[in-house]
Amino acid sequence: MSAPVAGDPVSAPVAGGTAPVLVASDLDRTLIYSAAALGLDMPDARAPRLLCVEVYQAKPLSYLTETAAGLLTELASAATFVPATTRTREQFGRIRLPGPPPRYAVCANGGHLLVDGESDPDWQRTVDRAVRGECASLAEVRAHLVATADPAWLLKERVAEDLFAYLVVERALLPDGWVAELTDWADQRGWGVSLQGRKLYVVPRPLTKSAAVAEVARRTGARRVLAAGDALLDADLLLAADQGWRPGHGELAAVGWSAPHVSALAERGVAAGEEILRQFRKAAADGG
Repeated sequence: MSAPVAGDPVSAPVAGGTAPVLVASDLDRTLIYSAAALGLDMPDARAPRLLCVEVYQAKPLSYLTETAAGLLTELASAATFVPATTRTREQFGRIRLPGPPPRYAVCANGGHLLVDGESDPDWQRTVDRAVRGECASLAEVRAHLVATADPAWLLKERVAEDLFAYLVVERALLPDGWVAELTDWADQRGWGVSLQGRKLYVVPRPLTKSAAVAEVARRTGARRVLAAGDALLDADLLLAADQGWRPGHGELAAVGWSAPHVSALAERGVAAGEEILRQFRKAAADGG
């Protein structure tokens, strides 16, 4: 794994036994899926049984297959499982994954490292130093987004955890070249851009899942890291892992992204989430 961003948190490694294998995975469109992203292309009578793992405003929102739920429960006994998501802490808190609650979780694309559900203050300070030292301000980025977005396709403009910005857009109406122009503008200021479904994220480059997961590996003594993700914001996590998987859908698949130690799965939709967990379990049982 890569080293944490700018500076070492002062907290010591967790006392007790070691965790030989650490499994870090993105959630949305990697392990869990909205109804629109399930990709159920088989006859209804052959569709897998689904388990709802997220409710929002009294409505079911995210699912995995019942088989995947069993695999995830088994995985938790063989490895340290770390959800690694771009979701805010509040959004992550709505998810109820099967199995024991993970001790560690990465939220806000690495901006928050949760330990037993609470954000680690040492990690927050580490992230703040890195972002302030290397990037343009969130205010500048947000002002640019508001000034250049067209109300014809902009649905919402949001800030996540005072760390990064994102837009909810009508993707089909985005003008050709707009995302590329924004990417070039942001890159010159130390920020990256990722378009995932209807959400366009603009995130400081030091804010990475890989850095937060590396810190968890340091604290737990993990000797191997397995990872999975579907989006460009997951690329750093996959590159830093010892072994990784990406589904047959998503940003990475769309651009043909690959790495020697990352397997590109053929499965798409919720079936990909199930296959990723199957690969995680097998690799963890083999010692990584």
